[in-house]
Amino acid sequence: PLFAGMNGSAVENFSCVIYNIFLMNCTWQAGRDAPADTQYFLYWQNSSNDEEMECELYIKDENGRNVGCRFQNVRIGTEKAYFLVNGSSKDSLIQFYDEYI
Repeated sequence: PLFAGMNGSAVENFSCVIYNIFLMNCTWQAGRDAPADTQYFLYWQNSSNDEEMECELYIKDENGRNVGCRFQNVRIGTEKAYFLVNGSSKDSLIQFYDEYI
């Protein structure tokens, strides 16, 4: 498909953990073949009627790369939430990763 991006550049091991009822951390690892300058951005949508929002509080690694997001005051409904992580690099197109959780 068009805009597919480079194989192996999408994030891996994406997971989200909820604790204290209304706090949630989502984490991921950089794609194995992602260029060193790749930066990732997380967008999420709590339910189909909510608008998509970008992470407000990124967790960064020692190189300043976003490797997670802290969410506060999360309302967990019965619907699945949609998560999308896309990336940018000046050298190549980065594949996105998305999941309904």
